Amino acid sequence: MDGQQSGSSFTDAVIVGNGPSALILSYILHGNIPYYNLDSPHPDPILHAKLRDATELLRLDVARLTNHFEASRFSYSTQSLPINSLVDSLVRPFGETDDRESASCVSWHHDPQRAVPHLCLGDALQPGGQWTECPPGTTWDIQSLSYAGMLSLPGYSFYDHYYDTHGVHMPSYTRPSRQAIAEYLAAYPAAVGIGNSIQNGQLVSGVARTDDGFYIASHRIHCKHLVLASGIFTEVKPARPLLQPLLSLPAPPDVSTTEKAPLLVIGSGFSAADIIISAPRDQKIIHIFKWEPETNPSPLRSCHQQAYPEYAGIYKLMKRSTLAKFTASKPNKRNKSSLSPFLTTRDWDHIYEALPNTLVVDVEIDGTEGIVTFRCSDGSTITRRVSGLSYAVGRKGSLAYLDHMLQREILGAGFDQSQDASIAKDTLKSAAMNDLEVTNGVFIIGSLTSDSLIRYAYGGCIYAAGKLMERYAQRQVHPPSCDGPVDHTVPGQPQPDLPTTPSPNTPMNILNHTKFNNNKSSNTVPSELRMHRVSSDLKLGSKSDRFGSRRQRPWWASIFSS
Repeated sequence: MDGQQSGSSFTDAVIVGNGPSALILSYILHGNIPYYNLDSPHPDPILHAKLRDATELLRLDVARLTNHFEASRFSYSTQSLPINSLVDSLVRPFGETDDRESASCVSWHHDPQRAVPHLCLGDALQPGGQWTECPPGTTWDIQSLSYAGMLSLPGYSFYDHYYDTHGVHMPSYTRPSRQAIAEYLAAYPAAVGIGNSIQNGQLVSGVARTDDGFYIASHRIHCKHLVLASGIFTEVKPARPLLQPLLSLPAPPDVSTTEKAPLLVIGSGFSAADIIISAPRDQKIIHIFKWEPETNPSPLRSCHQQAYPEYAGIYKLMKRSTLAKFTASKPNKRNKSSLSPFLTTRDWDHIYEALPNTLVVDVEIDGTEGIVTFRCSDGSTITRRVSGLSYAVGRKGSLAYLDHMLQREILGAGFDQSQDASIAKDTLKSAAMNDLEVTNGVFIIGSLTSDSLIRYAYGGCIYAAGKLMERYAQRQVHPPSCDGPVDHTVPGQPQPDLPTTPSPNTPMNILNHTKFNNNKSSNTVPSELRMHRVSSDLKLGSKSDRFGSRRQRPWWASIFSS
């Protein structure tokens, strides 16, 4: 694709997405620079000493800053990427025990001279990405798993927004509703002054590499760098063809909930639980789920009854019903005073039927109801009438907006054009461990890195912003020669130039690019060292379990071997 397309425009970076990670990156690219706050030192004295003489966080040396984590008296685990864990520990050094970030080690300073021209193109109709949706079968009142402080973006916290909206302070350790989160994220761009770069309701397609950057055909935009922030939750995993007729059953006329046939819910995670929680209190439910507690436990199992009573309650229902079926006995009638408040809100023995490890083998439609035949785990078959189906087995992302050549660069040489470009949580995990610049000029941030919590989005955004700011500044100081390849910029603008070798001060050194990463399309996987801070009362395994095999050196150790 040579030459300038008529009517096209140029910007330095295009961010695909308008969710939390895209908003954080845009905030930084507007010239908001994170610094280590010496007046609020990190409680880890070793980490504090390392940061004391290099306070600008856009130039983090992740390997050096984290090489003591395994031996530290502070608890660091392997749940997220090192860069994400490191930055989260700086933003929230005491984790969830400091929900208001009152002890944060990060301060932000505005320097408009360092801003980078960019655009965020997201398909959500307002800022917030997937948080702007209310999944079918659920309500806007469903509470988040994270506290409000863990959902806050830089420059304008959830608590700031709550006070601006309600005129009173939000209580600490509040789990806000999905509606409240959507409203906060929608208000964020205007509150921090980045609204000029956020374009909502945009369907991006036809993204291809050019001689000197990228071209977004759907918007006729050229850019020097591409940042993928489209996430791994954009598409609902579809039900198999046999189940499809149940998704379109008409609502029965003038029938009360108590007289309706049960709702069939399929799924063992939070989405399925949200549907059950959102259903009318007298709605009968048939719940199909996988029960493999030893090899593939439900994520609901980790929910404590006091912190997450509704999810802990659903898991208890699943467990009790499963044990009852395996032991051929009825569930024990428990004293209501010993149950969580959520389990006392409905007559679960009357409205809830669990079918663990059960397969739907036949479906017939009879007017407004479906007649479903199930094969149970013991090989027997049963038949039930249902009034509808809620299929909640997960979501996935997609890179279909990229052309096949760019998909192949990112997904690896094994990617075939006949495959779809679906993205799951771990699809790009090994690439992200190697470098968040997954191929030359293309960065991934947010849940594409395999870390789906908003609190862990800061690290990848700081890394990408550091790279983009450094390269943009280099091009302003040293404009490229006119003898280079064909320019795709608009008339009157200098031609950008991608540096082939990072400067000695390359931001954050996820690995030694000059020595190990000259081929950006390489999918060489370093050893799986991943760290983050966890509660001190969490029982961890041996160090070899927590930080990888003792026979393997951590990937960052190679940086210091020369």
